[in-house]
Amino acid sequence: IIPQPRLFGWEDLEGLGDLERLRLVLENMPDEALMRHLERERGWGRDDYPIRAMWNSILAGVVYQHPSIESLRRELSRNGQLRDMCGFKGDKVPPSWAYSRFLTNLFKHQELVDEIFENLVEQCYRLLPDFGRNLALDGKPLDSHARRKKAGLAPDGRRDLDADVGAKIYRGERADGTTWEKIKYWFGYKLHLIVDADYELPVAFKVTPASHSEVKQAHALINELRVNKPEILNRCETFTGDRGYDDSKLIITLWDDYGIRPVIDIRNLWQDDEPTRSLTGRDNIVYDYRGTVYCCCPQEFKLREMAYAGIEKKRGTLKYRCPAKHYGIECKGQQSCPVKSSIRVPLSEDRRIFTPLPRSSYRWKDLYKKRTAVERVNSRLDVSFGFEHHFIRGLRKMHFRCSLALCVMPAMALGRVKEKRPDLMRSLVRSA
Repeated sequence: IIPQPRLFGWEDLEGLGDLERLRLVLENMPDEALMRHLERERGWGRDDYPIRAMWNSILAGVVYQHPSIESLRRELSRNGQLRDMCGFKGDKVPPSWAYSRFLTNLFKHQELVDEIFENLVEQCYRLLPDFGRNLALDGKPLDSHARRKKAGLAPDGRRDLDADVGAKIYRGERADGTTWEKIKYWFGYKLHLIVDADYELPVAFKVTPASHSEVKQAHALINELRVNKPEILNRCETFTGDRGYDDSKLIITLWDDYGIRPVIDIRNLWQDDEPTRSLTGRDNIVYDYRGTVYCCCPQEFKLREMAYAGIEKKRGTLKYRCPAKHYGIECKGQQSCPVKSSIRVPLSEDRRIFTPLPRSSYRWKDLYKKRTAVERVNSRLDVSFGFEHHFIRGLRKMHFRCSLALCVMPAMALGRVKEKRPDLMRSLVRSA
């Protein structure tokens, strides 16, 4: 038998091609503590499939959007360069049972995986200018494709006994002035995610069954940031969320405890289609449910929107100016109007309606557009990380899978920044 020598080895190739993305993740993933802990647990046991190689292949499955372990194993079988980068020697690919045991062991050390995520967020805080200044929050539905649970079933690792039913209400207004409402139901989980609205990178997250309240989890995430990453809350200036986070306690907590301006949309909770309410102590000053302040002309009885002139922090008031003097509008009742030049509206008039940054201001509208950053991150989780079609069962597995995806995202971004390619830091599928 005459052995045929290889014409070349994978290590002789200079260009990595699409493997460049995996190299960035492996080099910038702070996973040494997890690896040493798992290696100490293995001790002098069999080491047919090294811990680090198995972990690297799991990360490769996330980077290259493999929906299952079998899909990853097929890729390893036909891609020798990928096997070599992960750390597997020769043509041997771990069997399915090896991955099952390895993942089961990883689930027991979720706290170490969470520490990796916190380490990455801390690196982003140090390396990226103004990281954490503008935060955005949203809840993402995660469908479970398993059947709904039945009472009395024992856990067997296959059924999804942790998921439940969630609902989200969408409301809007048609061109003719009528309103519409749509309710979306799903069976599964919900990812509560805080991201940096400028860099579109995750800052904090929590995975719960689908029925859990978004507002309550927002309070829990802010408390976790206060304990684990207080420097981010100290740097934060604005906190953006949709009307699902319209909550007086959340608004008060952000402003009074942390000095963060809440940029949160509001729901119309006024009854009987009440258009405006009178401001306390002011007969000709009214406001609507969004906090827009109007003055009423004493002679023409016309409502004119007053000009926002800033917040007075020490007084706890918002300042509004007369529209006739500020905009140069002709007002026949200006001489007899009790408002000579400006008024002060205390935040205590209604803490939910009157926020430190009024919803009627141009600045609020500009900042609210940043909320789409968290929607783009959610879209990447669906498209680039396979959460749209998955085989995940159970809250523990879902939390682990979300944490891996949210670790890969900043690790790849940090790699781009360190290699002077910040223009590609948001790209998850493009190679440099």
